[in-house]
Amino acid sequence: MSIYKKLTEFGEQFVPKAKLFKFGFNASPMYRRSTGKVVFAAENLSLIKIKLRLSWKNKNYVNSMFGGSMFSAVDPIPMIQLIHLLGKDYVVWDKAATIRFKRPAREHLFADFTYTQDELKYIKSCVNEQNEIEIEKLTELKNKNGDIVYSEILKTIYIADKNFFKNKRKIK
Repeated sequence: MSIYKKLTEFGEQFVPKAKLFKFGFNASPMYRRSTGKVVFAAENLSLIKIKLRLSWKNKNYVNSMFGGSMFSAVDPIPMIQLIHLLGKDYVVWDKAATIRFKRPAREHLFADFTYTQDELKYIKSCVNEQNEIEIEKLTELKNKNGDIVYSEILKTIYIADKNFFKNKRKIK
């Protein structure tokens, strides 16, 4: 079990899950290096919002935001968010990711990460029928007004029934 998971399980005894999620990401050295910041986490974690500040820490050679900062600020959230939303009966892994740069970013960027109740029901239903599935989640990094898209990150996420996954690993 990772140190982050241990700290989360311990912290959830004292702090609401949303506060812990926000604090945990913002305090994590690996996430801080992305220059992203979780600015909002819904109580049930169905909505997470981040801000990615443009600063000297993430400007590239041509004075726009470094693409690695854009990707690393988005990368961990959909998977970890889904782990918390589905609960302990599921295995959730990042499987693949694609980033598509639409235009150079020369301002702060924002992204929302949402899982609806319908999506969660669909995922659980598919896993119950098939034992394992893959879903794709698209995240857009936008300006403050949400009207300009600077990049799109498409994540492929693997989800399986925990018992099925354990047995599958034994076979190999």
